[in-house]
Amino acid sequence: MNRRTYLSAFLGFSVSLALHACGAKPDAASSASDDPNQGTVGDGLQGKLVITGSSTVAPLVGELAKAFEADHPEVRIDVQTGGSSRGMADARQGLADIGMVSRALKVEEADLYAFAIARDGISIILHQDNPVNTLSPEQIVEIYTGTITNWSEVGGNDAPITVVNKADGRSTLELFLGFFELDPNNINAQVIIGDNEQGIKTVAGNPDAIGYVSIGAAEFSIGAGESIQLLPMDGIEASTETVQDGSFPLSRDLNLVTTGLPAGLAQSFIDFTQSSDINDVVKAQNFVPIDR
Repeated sequence: MNRRTYLSAFLGFSVSLALHACGAKPDAASSASDDPNQGTVGDGLQGKLVITGSSTVAPLVGELAKAFEADHPEVRIDVQTGGSSRGMADARQGLADIGMVSRALKVEEADLYAFAIARDGISIILHQDNPVNTLSPEQIVEIYTGTITNWSEVGGNDAPITVVNKADGRSTLELFLGFFELDPNNINAQVIIGDNEQGIKTVAGNPDAIGYVSIGAAEFSIGAGESIQLLPMDGIEASTETVQDGSFPLSRDLNLVTTGLPAGLAQSFIDFTQSSDINDVVKAQNFVPIDR
């Protein structure tokens, strides 16, 4: 299966804030899912939602949670990271009301309901001072499998390449491996990172590093002064605009997931995240709004 076929198949299946350490356990006892009828008092909303999962989706959901709380003062939404796998596991086990997943669901995940709130892409990043400004798919594969180990082999400086890879359980890793048809056992990485921020900080702090992260997160960080650059893929510029027009080859839906059709407070929040009212927030996070 070629990379584009894989991606098309993979993406065909739809759907007060604190960002805690990924090992933190949510307080499910106060979760709205304990009582499907919780969530309304008179004409208002009240209660608590626990949302865990993808570090790509979390900053956007965090901003949406703050806006929702501002409109509903009796509501508290606790957003925790830890990766898409955690989001799905917590939703299934009742540890979270809603999971965050930065990819489309697979056939074997049909027990979950997915609600797309934005789109994003995944791109290779290098240090801003690295003279290499493009890599072919074959060169990326050879770098990540250890066949190419020095930047001079791809037109760069005479310096060893520091390969930065994502930890298991991250959707970004799964999509990257699938797109480039890589076996995870063949990856030769010097640094393993968790969320996008770690990947961006690692590459920004090492002129000889290479990594891959969310395009939205990278653009946001570049705007904040981080010393990284986004590389094109298959000759297509890595940007929010190319994700939006559909030309960038590696893009994905950012989803909220639940184990059943949402009700009460969870439904109200998901309805809010799927409304056109949030488009400005989505764009401010350098993601692409979903056409409704």
